[in-house]
Amino acid sequence: MFNSTINTSPLTILPQFVDEPVFLLSIDDEISCFPNICTHRGFKLVSHPGLNKQLSCAYHGRRFNLDGKVEFMPEFKEVENFPRPCDHLQKIPLKEWNGHLFASFDPAISFSGISKVLNNYIGFYDFRALKHSPDYNEEYTVNAHWALYIDNYMEGFHIPFVHRDLNKYIDYGNYTTDLHNHVAVQIGFADKGSPTFKLPESHMHYGKSITAYYIWIWPNIMLNCYPWGIQYNIVKPITANITKVSFIYYICNKEIFDLMQASKLADKTEREDEFVVEEVHQGVKSRFYSTGRYSAKRETGVHYFQSLIAKYMSNQ
Repeated sequence: MFNSTINTSPLTILPQFVDEPVFLLSIDDEISCFPNICTHRGFKLVSHPGLNKQLSCAYHGRRFNLDGKVEFMPEFKEVENFPRPCDHLQKIPLKEWNGHLFASFDPAISFSGISKVLNNYIGFYDFRALKHSPDYNEEYTVNAHWALYIDNYMEGFHIPFVHRDLNKYIDYGNYTTDLHNHVAVQIGFADKGSPTFKLPESHMHYGKSITAYYIWIWPNIMLNCYPWGIQYNIVKPITANITKVSFIYYICNKEIFDLMQASKLADKTEREDEFVVEEVHQGVKSRFYSTGRYSAKRETGVHYFQSLIAKYMSNQ
């Protein structure tokens, strides 16, 4: 039995694709992540978020402790070699970064490297001031392959041609892409009159006018960082032809958010992206399309993303 009440929150990782049920277990500010299935017969352990006195299966009464180990099971005295390692819940790797949680079933890289990049570029944010603003959250359906959506995100080459309103805030001539291990950062230098970050002297870009950092984390997470806050994009493959994209808003400066008409600008930019990505999805199927070469100056991010796809697909 637990000595204090636990808080459990069920969720599903990438529904309709990975489709893996998990739950978060928190007690005394410590958070763990476990598969949301009983190891006995596969029944869901946690159906609703809330407080519980114990973690037990409502099907046959198997009970687990805070580490996911089997603590009690009715009618199992005659079962030999019980419990075995496979009877316990497998703890899923979970990392915290400034109040945000990142989980991976089988991490191919260390999260410490990712968090180091995030801290170098956007660690100056007052994350206590960032407030989740669900009224602005959106989910979009894109009739295209998820990798084509990422391709489009990974370069600013198309901005002057596709995103006329966004282009007003960005100095395209100085637009830069920095590549790191499984992370890419696009730096949007500000055009005249654009809101800019107040960067500390310790920051690598101190003294420069920057209006946006666009950060991509392999394979499907983006952080669009502005002076008003951060917009997370989660790209979710549904089928080979359908992708869903969630926009999740964290706002720290509502005045700048309203000044930039941020939600309207984001929606317009997304619709423009959807149009070109869906057109490309059809275009690459043509018998007359083989492969396009990359701009050495403007498409380094796209090339890096595709090189990672090739790397991991060759390992399958």
